[in-house]
Amino acid sequence: MSKPAGYSRLQIRLHWIVFGLVALQFIFAENMGEAWDTFVDGGTVEFSPLVASHVFGGMIIMLLVLWRLAIRLKRGTPDGPEGTTAGQAKVMHVMHWTLYLLLILMPLSGSLAWFGGIEQAAENHTIIKVALMVVVGLHVAAALFHQFVVKDNIMDRMRTPRD
Repeated sequence: MSKPAGYSRLQIRLHWIVFGLVALQFIFAENMGEAWDTFVDGGTVEFSPLVASHVFGGMIIMLLVLWRLAIRLKRGTPDGPEGTTAGQAKVMHVMHWTLYLLLILMPLSGSLAWFGGIEQAAENHTIIKVALMVVVGLHVAAALFHQFVVKDNIMDRMRTPRD
């Protein structure tokens, strides 16, 4: 398969939609935590739009990530910026796949906890949350480093489609 020159319009839109939804999940996670604590303590969890949006938001994120992966596997991805070493390319590859894995495991563990009442899944969800924050932070830091220190205009790849 030949390498595309850049990301497609759909890949870029899915990237930013998933980013926005993940950010919202972190911002509004406290209500979900309170509902989970009530559930674990044997209380009755009343309907809350914020809790429902967290549950369904996670499912939407997983579906969008799976869609993005299907496009990636079918279309491929562009090479790293000019001057990328083999080692850097390997790190980029591992980090992207780690990000995809965490974005799938997060809603899976949350679903098992919420719908299955599995406390271990809830604990795993918390661990995955921390790992996801670290990997997203590294992803953002790498993009900013490339943009402003290396000055290879890498961020343009997620702004300008090359279908």
